Amino acid sequence: MPNEALIVIDMQNDFCDGGALAVPGANATVPFVNRLISRYDNVILTQDWHPAGHASFASSWKDAAPFSTVQFSYGPQTLWPDHCVQGSPGADFHPDLDVVKAQMIVRKGFHAGIDSYSAFRENDRMTRTGLDGYLKARGFTRLVFCGLAFDYCVAWSAIDARQAGFDVAVVLDATAAIDLDGSRKRMMTELRQAGINLTETP
Repeated sequence: MPNEALIVIDMQNDFCDGGALAVPGANATVPFVNRLISRYDNVILTQDWHPAGHASFASSWKDAAPFSTVQFSYGPQTLWPDHCVQGSPGADFHPDLDVVKAQMIVRKGFHAGIDSYSAFRENDRMTRTGLDGYLKARGFTRLVFCGLAFDYCVAWSAIDARQAGFDVAVVLDATAAIDLDGSRKRMMTELRQAGINLTETP
C-alpha cells in the first residue's frame, strides 16, 4: 500500500545474541523481520547511535550498576551497559538483516546527555528526530513496527507514532523484549490503551 511504511527498530548487533545489551530471543526475530521487509515497498530503519561515554551508560556514573535508575533533568533514566557506540561493530545492523530496501536510516541517541528510545523524539520528550515530518511529507498514514526491543524502543516509537496521528500496528513475533521489572506486560497494556494493533507476521 502506498500510504503504509514498515519501521524496523534497532536491529543491531549489540541488541542481538552475544551483544553488549542482548535482548533474549533477538536472533530468532531476524527471519520474521526480513519476511516483513520483503512484503513492504517502503522500509525505514532506525539505528541506536551513542557517542562513547554517553550519559545513559552505567560506566559514566561512579559506582552505578547497569539497569539501575538515576534522575536526569527529564525524569528517571535507566542506566545501560555501554552499547551501540558510534562506529563500533556493536552498532552495526545484524549481518543477516536485509537492509537493501531501506529508504531511510534514522539515527538516534547521538546527543551525549539524552537517551533516546523513540524514533520520533528523545527521552526528554522535546528533542525531535524529524521522522514524523518525513513520513507525513511522503503521505504515509499507517505505520507497522518491528525490531528491538519491544518494551523500550519499539513501544515508545509506536506510542509516539499514534500520538502523531498515524494508524499503528506492532508485529509481535518480529520483536523481542528485555522485560526489565515486568516492562513487557506493562508496555503491552500501554500499547492497547493507545489504540495500537498488536498483530503477528502474515
